[in-house]
Amino acid sequence: MNLSSHLQELRRKHQALSEQVEEAQRTPAADGLQIAELKKQKLRIKEQIERLSHG
Repeated sequence: MNLSSHLQELRRKHQALSEQVEEAQRTPAADGLQIAELKKQKLRIKEQIERLSHG
């Protein structure tokens, strides 16, 4: 997998996690720990994207 396709895949995963977080936050019975874990995963992916995008 080349860098461009890897970045594209990371961005896709980041977007999917964003949608999961938003959906979980709209659910009254949402588990706060689950939301926090999704946000951590999202942040890790964002950091990878930044690192790969800027060398």
